[in-house]
Amino acid sequence: MRPTTKDLAKAAGVSLATVDRVLNDRTGVRDDTVRRVSEAIEKIGFLRNISAANLARSKNYRFLFLLPRKGDQFLAELLSKIAEANSAFGSDAMRAEVAQIHESDPHQIANFLEALDADSVDGVAIMAPESPQVRDAKLRLEQRGIETVSFISGKVKAGGDLTAEDFVGIDNHAAGATAGRLMGRFLDRQAGKVLVIAETMLARDSLERRLGFDEVIGADYPYLTALPSLETHGDAERTDRIIRATFARNPDIAGVYILSSEARVPLQTVTQLAQGGHRLVIAHERTPFTEAALLSHQIDALITQDPGHLVRSALRILRARCDRREVLASQEKIRIEILFAENL
Repeated sequence: MRPTTKDLAKAAGVSLATVDRVLNDRTGVRDDTVRRVSEAIEKIGFLRNISAANLARSKNYRFLFLLPRKGDQFLAELLSKIAEANSAFGSDAMRAEVAQIHESDPHQIANFLEALDADSVDGVAIMAPESPQVRDAKLRLEQRGIETVSFISGKVKAGGDLTAEDFVGIDNHAAGATAGRLMGRFLDRQAGKVLVIAETMLARDSLERRLGFDEVIGADYPYLTALPSLETHGDAERTDRIIRATFARNPDIAGVYILSSEARVPLQTVTQLAQGGHRLVIAHERTPFTEAALLSHQIDALITQDPGHLVRSALRILRARCDRREVLASQEKIRIEILFAENL
């Protein structure tokens, strides 16, 4: 039989009411009493039935995804998976809302986070470039009792310790290195330049992908030269103009690496310029457009992360933090997937 709260109270030498206060983090309990209850939990192997406790307290989990306003099909995929997760987790009293904000303005993001109230939200998954303003706003959220997790755009610590870092996403340095390896292997000693296209290099995921890519190209493929990153800022006219200008100055471009999550607009220009001769193209994220581009061989390889897993993982981590439970790191590890036309 699993130990009950009565067993825990007896082992700790306290009343059932005191056990209830300790388990629910209520005030009015001395530190030495909390210590005795904690030691008794370890000694008898007590496991709290969180679902039953939440049902008794009519507890609901209110989570928020803070996403950028700009975005194309990958953003639409995330929104679809959040709606899907709401259906899947509805019986667990979990509900996720979405707020969208200009990701290029760290002060606006910080002000939005400052306005959140612990009475209306329990946790926030934040997809935004790291900045001092956003970092400090996240710390103040946690001080107010609102849990946070970095979503897709963030930094993973060595060893992937989720309980320390609370980041949901792939290891972007490894993803960029994977793109570099594919680029070097596929070009097979074909000398030339590689065009690198990003939405913004202020985003940590883009920065880390670029670093990983450069490390592999520089170390193992000296006959390739990775050009400076082109930043599109999500502007279609600017994207077309700067890609055309770069191709005009560099007729020996052999490969293209689109490291941002949206490949549609830059790939349209690259495809037009490549008529009469194929250039190797590697991009990120699976969307209806990139699927079609793989099948038509406009993209040679796609490096992806599962948006459904991303959303579900963020919700599970936020709930675990609310419940003061350990995160099962193996379940929340987001894998880097490589797709070709043949395994789509």
